[in-house]
Amino acid sequence: MFFNNRLFFSYLFALLVLAAALLLGVAVGSVPIPISVLMNVFTGHSAAVDPVYESILFNIRFPRVVLAGFVGASLAVAGAGFQGLLKNPLADPYTLGVSSGAAVGAVIVLFFQLTIPLLGAFTLPLVSVVFAFVTLVFVLAFARIVNRGMSVETIVLTGIIFSSFLGSLISLMIALTGEQLRSIIGWLLGSVGMRDWSYSFMILPFFVLGCFILFMNSTELNTLTFGEERARHLGVNVRARKFAVLIAASLLTGAAVAVSGTIGFVGLVIPHLVRLVSGSDHRHLLPLSVLIGAAFLMIADLVSRTIIAPLELPVGVITALIGAPVFALLLLKQRRGRNA
Repeated sequence: MFFNNRLFFSYLFALLVLAAALLLGVAVGSVPIPISVLMNVFTGHSAAVDPVYESILFNIRFPRVVLAGFVGASLAVAGAGFQGLLKNPLADPYTLGVSSGAAVGAVIVLFFQLTIPLLGAFTLPLVSVVFAFVTLVFVLAFARIVNRGMSVETIVLTGIIFSSFLGSLISLMIALTGEQLRSIIGWLLGSVGMRDWSYSFMILPFFVLGCFILFMNSTELNTLTFGEERARHLGVNVRARKFAVLIAASLLTGAAVAVSGTIGFVGLVIPHLVRLVSGSDHRHLLPLSVLIGAAFLMIADLVSRTIIAPLELPVGVITALIGAPVFALLLLKQRRGRNA
């Protein structure tokens, strides 16, 4: 059955968690927003809202929380796509080095202040997407050279190698250019702070297109889990589907990194949490990853700006503190499964 009680409650739970994360994200902060004010805003009675609260909500909190939702959803669904395509439970934009490749593209655009004619502000996410895709191609090609079977360990280690190399390249650029790029260090750690609505508009088309492509290939991702040969016998154009998924995941990753910096492990943790609740059917895994990924990063951003207030941690630090132990447990489980 395509939809059952378990899936119904999974979607209901995801929507409730997302709504709670949104409310907490806009209500909690250095200036708490009363629930009555939020109710007036959500019911369209903004005229009754104090101008100070209105300014905080519409100029600071809402843009930040909405952007965190877009970034979290993008990274989570990209991770689900990578894991499904590569049949690799440890794959995500961060461990594959895709995020680092996108970061290199973003840093180059920011440093040289590049602007492609007719694209304007969209130059930044577009260049990040291109670098993300090129990095992914190099990672998979090198992994295939090392091990034609492209084992889990080979792909992950190759991704880590490329990620380390690209991270070192960024550090070298910062060191050679002095103060000009030092301000980007905080951005590279991952943050959605100090972002206005323009960043959400910047990521929106890439998010919509990337999700659309992945959702359209959800059935084929299910088929590919049984192997490429079986998928071909069932009439799946494997090469075209793989290319489409890689493009979609690169679109999502590159745009997310362009607006928020490198935020790790979201694409690793969220798909696994969703699988525990709803199973491995990509027709539900992908949309639920969008909802839970958005809620997760909203909450992580809330923690990052309140845990040591008035100081603020990069949200990438929070996701790494959560994701690194999960990554270690998954790797250990993978090893034990192979040795069993």
